[in-house]
This record gives sequence, C-alpha cells and structure tokens, in this order.
Amino acid sequence: MQGSANLNLMIKAARKAGRSLVKDFREVENLQVSTKGPGDFVTKADREAERLIKEELLGARPTYGWLGEETGGQAGADPTRRWIVDPLDGTTNFLHGMPHWAVSIALEHKGEIVSAVVYDPAKDEMFWAEKGAGCWLNDNRRLRVSGRRAMHEAVFATGVPFGAKSTLPAMLQDLARLMPGCAGVRRWGAASLDLAFVAAGRFDGYWDRELSAWDVAAGILLVKEAGGMVEGLRSKDHDPLDGALIAANEGIFDSFAGVLRG
Repeated sequence: MQGSANLNLMIKAARKAGRSLVKDFREVENLQVSTKGPGDFVTKADREAERLIKEELLGARPTYGWLGEETGGQAGADPTRRWIVDPLDGTTNFLHGMPHWAVSIALEHKGEIVSAVVYDPAKDEMFWAEKGAGCWLNDNRRLRVSGRRAMHEAVFATGVPFGAKSTLPAMLQDLARLMPGCAGVRRWGAASLDLAFVAAGRFDGYWDRELSAWDVAAGILLVKEAGGMVEGLRSKDHDPLDGALIAANEGIFDSFAGVLRG
C-alpha cells in the first residue's frame, strides 16, 4: 500500500479501533436478548474507539486539531490541519447486531479534505484516498464510480430521517420524485459507507440532509478521487461538509441533481 505517512497512520488507527469494535460487536449480539439491552454498552464501545483513534493520531501529530463525534472539537497548535473522526458510523446498526458500520477518519488541510479512510471491519474492507492519488480498496484495488447514465438503471442511497429530525417532509418529497424513475433506493444506515459504495460503483449516487462533518468528510474525498462529483444538495455553491449533499458519477449527476433540486 503506497500512501503518505499520514495516511498510513490513519489506516493503523482505523484498524486498531476496528479490532476493538469487532470484539464489542460480538458482545452486542449476545446482549440483544438481555432485558437491559445493549445501549449503554454500545455507548462505551463508541467512546473507547474514539479514545484509541485520538491517542494514535494525536500521539503522532500532537499539533493537529481535532473534531470527533464523541469528544467534539479542539484547536491544535497547527491551525491548518485537523482530524475529522467518526469512530462508529452506523451506531444503530451496531446496536441491533447488524454488520454494517464503519470507522471514518479524514484529514483536513486549509479547509480541504486531503486524506480519507473508511474502514468496514465486519467485511474487512478498507476504503482510502489521498488528494490527487485516486481511491483504493484494501491494498491494491483501484476504485471508480459506476458508468451508468440512465436513471432507470440506477440505484441510489440515502438516510431517511428518524426521531426528532425536521427534514422528513423534504425527504418524502425527494423519494416521491425520484423513485418512479430509478431502479431502487437503499437506506443502509451509515453515511460513510454509502459514500464509499458510490466510490466503488456499487451505488450510483447518494444524497442526504442533517449530517455532521464527521459523517461525510472522508466519504466526500473517496467519491471525488474515484471520479465522482459531490456538491451541496441545494446547489453547487453550498459546502457539502455542512451536512446536506449529493454525490454521484459524472454521467448521471445532472439528472439526479435535477430531480432532487426540483
């Protein structure tokens, strides 16, 4: 695997957290039948994974800033570089014993994502990218977005809002416009993996709202380096890191965006 020192550090941290989470995941499967349930246990697993990643990354790069789902943000002595980390993307899947969740780590330099890792420990798939160096799976498989251009052949991914999220009406409108003209929509519950699957050509596109930077930072670079396009959901002038975004291969992007943007 040819990558920068920072990328190799990110991969090492993701694998370390992944090993810890896999052990906990086996325990969660046992906890499904208990009266207490696995909720508290998963919260601890999440925090421990972030602690391991933070220890690894800031131990090696103590001047970098940090933004993590569990521990929030902290400025670094180097204001130009920041780690953006989701230690367990797909917590609800993990909680329910479903093997579709990931560790997501991105490195931001001067406001731009320059290195990205999304690791799926259950399938042992390591998606990684560096700016200008392409997108890869594991050691040597170069990834490209799909080549589909016809909407009726395309499968898209999204996240249907749950709980107290305010964007459900907008999402239902999206689905009403999109679903009659495509081959399917999937809701698998891990934004980082949805974007990784777009990069790998498994999904043809992805869109969502109300996300956080740690959900999508790594995945955005994966898609771009695999030859795809990523923009803000409302328009290309909006920053996708703000949490409303659309991603797809170049051949289908305009049609896909046209349906969603109305």
